[in-house]
Amino acid sequence: MERRTLLKLSMGAPLLPLAARAASAAPPQTDDAFRFVLMGDCHIRPELDAARACAMCFEQVSASDCDFVIQGGDHIEDALETGRDRATMLMDLYQRTERAHLRKPVHHVIGNHDCLGVFPKSGIDPSAPDYGKHFYSDRFGPRYYAFDHKGVHFVVLDSIGLTADRNYEGRVDDEQLAWLRRDLAAQPKGARIIAVTHIPLVTAMQCYEPESWLDTPHNWTFVVNGRDVLRILRDHHVLAVLQAHSHVYEQIELNGMSFITTGAVAGADWRGSFLGTPEGYTEITVSARSVTSCYRTYGFSSVARRDVPI
Repeated sequence: MERRTLLKLSMGAPLLPLAARAASAAPPQTDDAFRFVLMGDCHIRPELDAARACAMCFEQVSASDCDFVIQGGDHIEDALETGRDRATMLMDLYQRTERAHLRKPVHHVIGNHDCLGVFPKSGIDPSAPDYGKHFYSDRFGPRYYAFDHKGVHFVVLDSIGLTADRNYEGRVDDEQLAWLRRDLAAQPKGARIIAVTHIPLVTAMQCYEPESWLDTPHNWTFVVNGRDVLRILRDHHVLAVLQAHSHVYEQIELNGMSFITTGAVAGADWRGSFLGTPEGYTEITVSARSVTSCYRTYGFSSVARRDVPI
């Protein structure tokens, strides 16, 4: 069974609350505390009541006191292997839903399902001007960039490595690594940094993911050159690395750096919870030099719910 299909299944295990903290010997900052939302994997589509569910989620976030939203990638069901007409319809649906229901500033992250025609099944020629990542950047802008908020510097990465055999893997390309070094080197000493990526840099998923997920042409679970990224990050005061992609709410603490992965707005691709994580998003609170996270559901119950153990 394909990984895409297995995302439709659920273990039905209880969701455990998680908190993330980044410790440092540096003196506390005086900047105001703030909260924002990390949401990922909306996988919007007209089927399975998904568009209404996304609207519900966006309205709940809009009513919160969060300053802004980071949309962690995989905005739509799929552009990898579908035709251009379907992919365009899905992206139009996402943008229309976001404009109507998400009344917060939004910072977007490229996800693998946001790349057009990568799989040969799509029938799209790689020479097409909107092929691959262009489909995303034409809608949302640069595939990697930085922004600042209340004294914290955010770096948003493109972790989708398109391969020569028309597939993908988790990878941050050399051009970005060079940009990341320059960008972080330009920050004041001790500046607080938060990094964002769709495919995780650090995750425990390979310890418990469905065994069939190992049978893929490339590594889809984590960034294969994550060590290269971490070698750059470790020389700076990185509070947290925010991640999506796995549809599981997860936290790992490594050398004082928190790796927080949000569950999916879509849960198990609109068929219930996935590995115990229901449909939802993560609230992130930054206070001085600490980061805490809280996973929130938004009241959606799938019309095709399946609580099937993997």
